[in-house]
Parts: sequence; structure tokens; C-alpha cells
Amino acid sequence: MRTKIVATLGPASSNHETMKAMVEYGVRIFRLNFSHSDAATFLPTVQIIRGLESELNQPLTIMGDLCGPKIRIGDVKDSPVQVNKGDFVSLGLPDMADKAETAPFIPLDMAELLLGLDVNMPVSLSDGMLQFRVTRVCVKDKLFEMEAKNSGVLTSKKGIAFPGKFHPMPALTAKDKKDLHEGLDIGLDAVALSFVQTLDDIRDIRSEIDRHGVWIPVVAKIERQNAVDNLASILELTDAIMVARGDLGLECPLAAVPVIQKRIIRACRHAQKGVIVATQMLLSMVKNPMPTRAEAADVANAMMDGADCVMLSEETAMGNYPVEAVRFMSEIAASAEPYYIERSQGPLPPKKEKNPSKYLAYAACLLADNTESAALVAHTTSGSTARLLSSRRPAQPIHALTTDARVVKDLNFFWGVHPHLVDTTIPGHLERAEKFVRESPVIKDGQSVVITAGQPTPGQTQVHTNELKIYYK
Repeated sequence: MRTKIVATLGPASSNHETMKAMVEYGVRIFRLNFSHSDAATFLPTVQIIRGLESELNQPLTIMGDLCGPKIRIGDVKDSPVQVNKGDFVSLGLPDMADKAETAPFIPLDMAELLLGLDVNMPVSLSDGMLQFRVTRVCVKDKLFEMEAKNSGVLTSKKGIAFPGKFHPMPALTAKDKKDLHEGLDIGLDAVALSFVQTLDDIRDIRSEIDRHGVWIPVVAKIERQNAVDNLASILELTDAIMVARGDLGLECPLAAVPVIQKRIIRACRHAQKGVIVATQMLLSMVKNPMPTRAEAADVANAMMDGADCVMLSEETAMGNYPVEAVRFMSEIAASAEPYYIERSQGPLPPKKEKNPSKYLAYAACLLADNTESAALVAHTTSGSTARLLSSRRPAQPIHALTTDARVVKDLNFFWGVHPHLVDTTIPGHLERAEKFVRESPVIKDGQSVVITAGQPTPGQTQVHTNELKIYYK
């Protein structure tokens, strides 16, 4: 399959046999959720994954997902409290409880979150199950009256969201920094940053990774309206994007999320950045051996939108059918991907711009299509050529050859790319690519491939992809 599957590991799946089966059905990235654990706990899981790489001869990427700032209310008196539509409640800092004129009082001890909160601004609680509107500012930046827009049960320690409001707090917390460095010590290949709002959040985590003396790709999780608004600048520095539809659906109008998803996928493809669609894709499979028709359509639509990856969360972490969920995703891909390619009617052209690298990749895909080649083979030092080829969404698989093990793990995020670590004893890029084709069991005698490579020429200061070749095995 061309679309990569990301599987979250947890009690239901952190064992050799389950993880092996998931890899055989298409998982290429394993997600470790640091919201519920730490690096030391994940070490045995990392060791299993490394063993599977050798056993199956398949590069696997381990992505640590940092929890980010957890925004929760404090203890509500007499919790749980029934709130009816039209009721008034108070929200404020804990020391404002005595000044609240309406009850119940909802305490929030993160003062920065209340800065700038004003009349008519929305507030949601309990994953959006309770919706409020600010009706009065009682004490500026400290105490507010709110009207309930629907009925529900208010309980202590629930998550709170301020849709569309900028939060003057970084995405990277002290806990995240600790988890990041300890995760790098046990061998994380990538990291996902929660609640990104601006480019500065990506700069912050890049700085921490640099401080550790390594490089790994960063996945920016788009969960807030601010991140959607700042997507273009975030794409300049991040390596991949995760459309985290759960929290995004609290920040943005729920009816708009499907279109936001499509816009993000398109923007990522044009920027040659990987994009993961996540949250509740096959949620019913936590308890049931088959998904609903709506869930199957949701996964298929993400694939037909051109998503690089689709992610399973509770389904594989704590569900009763982790392997079946992965298998069903691969079955959906078997139907959705051919239709996506058929509908595209050939490789997707780049935007009209002066960008020789994009047009060289497009030309390679056109050539492979015209010659009915079995594959595209790209020798790529940084992974850039493979990402460019992937963004054209060719019908042929892309075999990316690189000498950098870090790039191998990064390329697992990209549509249709099969990364390979190559032998450096052969000096020339083209010779390495031809050797790969001669020895590859998936390319048959008599079939052709289109090879892209970089050969130094007089006057060229850096080696870039500058050669296309049709190679017949």
C-alpha cells in the first residue's frame, strides 16, 4: 500500500506477535504516547521494534508524541453538577471563588489562559460536550460569567478549550523537554509536538533537539485554530503535519473540519511535507471486530484526499482488535488508492514556478508513466528527491536509496516511498541505484525503472539530482 499506517502502542498491542502482524499489514510508524507513560516504560517496546526491523527487513519509525500543555479545570464543588441550557456559571482563578455571583464556580489555575477573554467568546468543557458563551467580565482576566449553550454534566478535572483564542504559552512544556531528551536516549526516530500555535513552537523543539546533538523529524500537530491560520509559516520549518481532528473539532466549527482536513493535506503535498490524518478513524473497532460504514468511508476519503499517513489511536493501543483494525485499513487502501490514482489521470503537475527540482521529479514520474515502468528509483542523500517524487503521487512505487539511516526513518512518513539504506562501498549514486535494481526481487527481468540520481559535474559545488535514466533489468 502507498498510504502509511501509524499505530499507537499500548496495553493491547505492546507485544512481539501483535506488532509483527501489524507491520505485515502495513504499519510503518509506531506511536508512543507520552501523555500516559515515560521513556523508561517504553524501552522494552523500542527493543521489540528494533528486533522486528531485523526480523522483517523493514525499516520502522518510532514516533514519540509529547503531551503538551494539559489544560484542565480544578475541583468543582459538589461535582458532578447538572448544567441546563441557559444556566449561568462562573469561571475564574481559584482565589476568585468568593467573588463569584453565580454558581457553580469553575476554577482554572492557569492565569495566562484567561488573559484577553471577553464577552461573547466561546468556551467548551469535557471534550466539547458542554458549550458556553462569556456573558460578563466580572474581574478583568480573572473572573467571568458564562451562559450554557447546551445541557450536560459538569465534573472536576475536565479539559477546557477556548476556541479561536490565542494562548500565550509555549507548546513545549518542562515535562515535554524531559520526555524528549529521555526519548532520544532510548532511540526515538521522530517526535510529534502537541498544541502547536506558531512557528516559534517548532523553533523551540528544534532547539531542544539540536541541544541533544541529533536530528530527527518533527511532526506538528494541528489542533488549534491558530495553527490552521499559521499553517503556511509552520510548514516552512516542520517536517510533517498531523491533522489531530479531536481537539481541532473543539477549536473550529465541527462542520468545517472535513474541509480544513482537505486544505491541510493539499498544502502539505505542495510543500513536500508528510501529513497524518488522525483521531477516531475506526473508533468502533475498540470493541467491535468490524468498523461502521461511516468509519470506512472516513478512512477512504482521507486516502482519496491524498493523505500520506492514517493513524490509529485507541483502536490499537487499548482496543480488543488491534490487528484487525490495521488489516481493515489496508483493505480500504486496496480499494481507495487505485481510485485515487485513476482519478488523478497521471502524475500531479507542480504549480507553475521556477523550480527545476520539482519539474525534474515531475518529468521522472511522467517518464515512468509513459514507459509503464515498474518503479521509480531515487538516490537521495537528504530525502528531498523522494519527497518531491511522492508529492506528484505517481502510480509506481518509489524506492528511495539513501546512505543516512535518519533519512530512512523520515521517509516512512511519505506516500508511496519505500526507503532503503544503501551500501557506501560503491561510490557513484547511479551505480548504487543500478545495483539495487539488479538485486531487487520486486523488479522482474525485462521490466524497466526510471532512476533519478545526482552525478557531480564540472563547476557544480554541491551534488543535486540532475540525471534521469530508463533502466531495463
